[in-house]
This record gives sequence, structure tokens and C-alpha cells, in this order.
Amino acid sequence: MMSAPETQIVLLHGVGLDRSMWKTFQEEIGRPSVALDLPGHGAQPALREAQTLATLASDVISRLPGGPIHLVGFSLGALVAQHIARFAPENVVTLTSVNSVCRRTPGESAAVDQRLMTAGVEFAAGVDKAIDRWFPKGITQVPATEIAAVRSVLADNDVESYLHAYRVFAQGDREIADELGRITVPGLAITGENDPGSTPEMSHRLGRAMANCQVVVVPQARHMLPIENAPALAAALRTLI
Repeated sequence: MMSAPETQIVLLHGVGLDRSMWKTFQEEIGRPSVALDLPGHGAQPALREAQTLATLASDVISRLPGGPIHLVGFSLGALVAQHIARFAPENVVTLTSVNSVCRRTPGESAAVDQRLMTAGVEFAAGVDKAIDRWFPKGITQVPATEIAAVRSVLADNDVESYLHAYRVFAQGDREIADELGRITVPGLAITGENDPGSTPEMSHRLGRAMANCQVVVVPQARHMLPIENAPALAAALRTLI
């Protein structure tokens, strides 16, 4: 008698990135997985009109593989994954939110709204700032080749499309906030100890909001956890799946 195939892991990246950010993690986890490009990213058509978390999620749902999945989202991808787990949960077995924002305070919302206002201004300089924030010189242990690959993807964004997606990242936690308690699948909220934007407190908020969600904070890690410490993320995910 043939054994049932392993449940596939589906991976959703963050704003301005693409499915290639998951390569190291996919090698580390060693289980069947597929990484999808979010709308307006990678091989998907550029966004030419305003989006909501619901519209991004609807597009992703149309491209999900058949059968049960372990859904894993990073940053913006985590918000999309939460929306899918709430409103299209039929095939979602578990939900993992990696470096996710959650229920930003008024001060946190004001700060990201300010970044949104200037996100398209001097885009190249913004790319440099993001890379320096994610991979601080003298601190990061991520190989220079991997950092260069992330920089290349980020710099190659269509600016208009990026801004439509960034607006959802900036405001999407407000769209899903009141629905988190209705997500019933087992969950994991994981972030880096030193992530200044998707903070440990936000992961704890997510853990409190969902009915069945464990929280993991990875010591010394920052925002790009899937690249910075793929073994720690894989180890935490294995406890869930």
C-alpha cells in the first residue's frame, strides 16, 4: 500500500522581494515546498491599481497547489497568509507567520505611514537603506553573495507596482486585525529578537490574538530571518508540522 504524500509547504515572500528569497530555507527544511511570487512581484504582472489585502490574497489563492498545505508567509506574505487562513482555510493545515506585523499601535502605524509617503522617492537610496537595515555591516553573518542577490531583486522593482504592494503592507494589519481570532488552524508566529519593524511584541500580539498559535523569538536575528537563520526557522516550523 502506497503511503500518502507529505503535505506541501507553500511559501510567500515579503514586499519588494520574490520567491527566490526562500531558496536557502527550502534547502534547509528538506520537505516538499513551493515558493510563489506575490502579485506584482517576480514573474507576476506589475500592479497598476490600488490593492487590498483581500485582492492580493485572492490572486494567491488562484495559484495555490491542490491539496492540503502548510502555509508560511514572511512580512507582507504573512499578512496575505493570515487572510487566506481566515477566509479560504479549506486546504490550510497550519499557518506560520514569519516576521509579521500585527495590530500596530497608533505610533507604529504613524511611522509606517510616514515611510509609505516617501517610499517611492529616491528609490535607489531606499534600497540601500533597506539592505543596511536588514544586513548591518559588521554584524550580519549572511554571505555577501546572498545580500547582493536580495539587493538585485529589490532594486529591480517596478516602482509603481512596489508602492501598491507597500501600501498593503503598511495598512493590511488593520484589515485582518479583527479576524485573527477566527483563524482556527494551528499557528506559529516567529520573528527575530532585533527586528525593529516586525518586533517580538508583534509576534506575541499575534500569538494572543489567534486561538492556537505558538510564539518563537530567535535570538540576535533581525528581519530577514529566512535568509539570516534558516536553520532556526526550519527547526521551529518542524515543531508545528
